Amino acid sequence: MAATGAGSPGRLVQYVVVRTDLVHQLSWPLGAVITQACHAATAAIHLHYGDPETQQYLEELDSMHKVVLGAPDEAALSNLAETLTKAGVAHKLWIEQPENVPTCLALKPCAKETVQPLLRKFKLFK
Repeated sequence: MAATGAGSPGRLVQYVVVRTDLVHQLSWPLGAVITQACHAATAAIHLHYGDPETQQYLEELDSMHKVVLGAPDEAALSNLAETLTKAGVAHKLWIEQPENVPTCLALKPCAKETVQPLLRKFKLFK
């Protein structure tokens, strides 16, 4: 089976959206923020492990595709989580404990074209 190209219809992608203010305004170490993204991505895969798209994504282990986007602050991240929930898009909002701080969210792997319209206002994480 040939791997699907990045722009091909049906390309499975896992989107991760990370708060940029954690690094730029709140001075979190970059490693700590990357760890939050890893937690969210792993949790989303775990929660939706039985999903056919998740299984297909995992079967293509050497060609998995993730996109990491930046949300400017907690409000933007929370609004996105609400939008995704209303649209029926499976995701995991990662809340760092014991601080109880929402830091990022990860969508379950899904076809890029089905969720990209909901994520258009978020740019690549820098």
